Parts: sequence; C-alpha cells; structure tokens
Amino acid sequence: MNRRQLFGATSALALATQLPAAAQEAPASVIFCHIDGFGVNHWNATRMVVAGPDGRLEWDRLPHIAVYSGHMKDGLTGTSHGGATTHAFGVRVQADSFGMDGATPIRSLSGFEGSIAREAMARGRWVGLVNTGAAYEPGTAAFVASTERRNSLAEITRLVAESGVQVHLAGGERWYLPRGVQGRFGEGAREDGLNLIEMLRGRGYTLVFTREELAAVPANTERLWGIFAHDHTFHDRPEEDLARQNLPNYVPTAPTLAEMSEAALRILARAPQGFLLVAEEEGTDNFGNVNNAAGSLEAGARADAAIGVFRRFVAANPNTLMFTTADSDAGGMQVIGPGRGQQLIREGANLPERDRNGAPLDGQRGAGTLAFLSAPDRNGVRHPFAIAWATLTDVNGGILVRGVGRNAEQISQAGLMDNVDVYRLMYRTLFGREAA
Repeated sequence: MNRRQLFGATSALALATQLPAAAQEAPASVIFCHIDGFGVNHWNATRMVVAGPDGRLEWDRLPHIAVYSGHMKDGLTGTSHGGATTHAFGVRVQADSFGMDGATPIRSLSGFEGSIAREAMARGRWVGLVNTGAAYEPGTAAFVASTERRNSLAEITRLVAESGVQVHLAGGERWYLPRGVQGRFGEGAREDGLNLIEMLRGRGYTLVFTREELAAVPANTERLWGIFAHDHTFHDRPEEDLARQNLPNYVPTAPTLAEMSEAALRILARAPQGFLLVAEEEGTDNFGNVNNAAGSLEAGARADAAIGVFRRFVAANPNTLMFTTADSDAGGMQVIGPGRGQQLIREGANLPERDRNGAPLDGQRGAGTLAFLSAPDRNGVRHPFAIAWATLTDVNGGILVRGVGRNAEQISQAGLMDNVDVYRLMYRTLFGREAA
C-alpha cells in the first residue's frame, strides 16, 4: 500500500496529530529557519569544526526530526526558487518558479490568493524576513514576490520593498537605487528611476545599514528595514579568488544571521496576534555551489548560532514553533578523514588536490592546502580532515527537518516531510486548522 492509498490526498504530516481546541486560544507564532543548501553531511562537518566530533551543535539539540523530501513538479532535485515557492504556497511547482508555477499564477494550498506570509498579514499577523543574501533571494523573497523570471532582480526587490512586512533585514542595496545614485555600499543599478530607500522611509520604516546601526535601533521601533551590503553580505567565490582579492568570506560591517534574527524578534515578539519569521542563511548554499569549504563551514557556524537564538526564544515563548530545513544539498560535501587509502590526510601536511576518483579536495585555504583540523574530541585530540565535493550544483542530498516548540512533535510523528508539508506545519500552527 503506497502513501497516497494510506492517507488519501492529505499528507502524513497533516494527519499525524490534531491540535486540541484549547491549544488554539493563545496566539501562536512560527519561526521557519531555512539553512539553504545544508544537508546532514554539511552539519556533520560544521560540528567537527565548531564543537568537535564528541560535541553538539545547537542544531543537534532540536529534539524533533524527520527526513525531508524535496522533489519538484518536473524534477528530483529542488531549486532555491522552486523550493521556496513550495514552502511559501504549499503547492509543488516546476523547478524554475518564483512565487508562481513557472509562468502561471497560483493560489496557496488554503485557497488564499497569495503565500502564507501574505495570508498571515491579511489575518493580522506580523511578518519578518531575514536573509544574509540580497533582498531578491528566493528563500525569503518568494514569500512576498511573484515573477516569471528569477533573474528579474530589480522587480523582485521592488515587490519585496512594497510587501508591507514588519521587518526585513538582508543585503542588495544596488537594486534599491537608480543607476547613477550612490548608496552606502556602491552605485544603484535600477533602470526605472525608482528610489526604494526613500520609498521605505516614506512608509515609516527605520532604515539601518550596519551592525552598529542595527544594535542601536530604539526599543519601541515597530517597522524596521536593514540593507547591509551592495549585494550579498558574503563573498561567494572560491577560496583562491578571495585570497587574490584579499576579501573575507563575509562583509565585516554586516550583522550575522543571529544578530539580525535577535533584532527581528525584539520587534516581532510584540505582535498582538503572533508572527511569522522566515530567516535564511544563504551563504551555506552559495559557498557550497562554488566548492568553498572554508566559507561553507563558516556559514554553517553562523547558521548554528542563529538556531541558538531561536531555541532560547522558544524556551521563553512556548507558543512559538521553530523549525529548520533546506530545499537541497549544495555541492554534495563530504568529510574524509585519515583511514585506509587516505594516508595523505595528516595534520600539518598539504592535501592532494583530488581524491583517487578525481573528486576535488579542499583544505583550510582551498585545494592543495593544509588539512582542516576538528575541534578537540573528549580526549583533547584534534583530527585532520579534508572536504570532498561531488559537484558545483545542488543535489537531492540527505536533508532533515528539525524543530522545537509548539507542534514540533508533529515533525517526529510524521517521520518523512515533503516540501509541501513545510507549508502545512506553518499553517496549522499559525491559524489552528488544516490548510486543506
């Protein structure tokens, strides 16, 4: 008997548990933390460098777990824009989709003419979007913007700026300003003459551009917009390119995902009817897609710090669901340690540039450099290892959904969650009923 025969048209997650009526009385909130491009293999590597092989990440401490299934309507591997659209609408779409099904407008699973974020705002919830990438990145933008082409960066940025969300923190200043107009980080690129920064100020947003400005936002602020870089808040290039240009992995003046998330929660926590926060670490995906192991590991550590922020918030606010997943696995990263056939992986020694099957091997500064060292294990030993890459693109990978807080037990009860179930869980928690 297959899954559809067993559950009909409704997913296993939708039938896993029915909320008691009493649980619907208090306003509920949802934090969806999308760590783009990160599968179990990436998290294992991050654990080794952050906590050591015997240590535990914040991600490890999320108690409820299911396997994520993320195929698209027309393919087996999720895309960032197609996956985000499915998360936002609860409808499986073509891989090349951004808030639509290809070029066709869609309703969400609930029947609402818009995403779950749009429906949340229409029903009095506050919405926040946080992204270490530019404002046009689909992991957050597809929740409020619909377009036929993912590379319509000026249009997507405009739609995001016009969305009416309570909080938006990301990069991408170049698409807020007209060409020829100098911003805090560089010249604008818009061809339509619109100055979205002035528009946002006119709509009552407090605008901030640096970590220091974000930290100084007054406590009574209710509408906040942060723009922290010319494009992304990171430099998603191979290690060798960054070394030649003397660039760090992340823009030094930009806040981390954890810092942005803390600022967003200070505002959203005051929402009288609850809130939806979608937060994305985009560096975890983009560094993997250029096979930059050091950048990917730094992005993972930053993502884990944000998960810590969310875990502590849920502990103090138990009517909040926090959960995290990815829509694909960036680059097919794998850890290789010393072992049979791997005598060349030694502390203090440069790695070979490729494994015996031709797979690229990364060390601390890229191919052919010193092996990575783990944080100490329980015996104080640091272990050398290499990062091997399968591809420069996204793969299906081994991806988990993990969560804590209100309704998070439904993740474990389901065991397997499709990408459409991300929407179902958010909807059930925010509105206290099934979407369909």
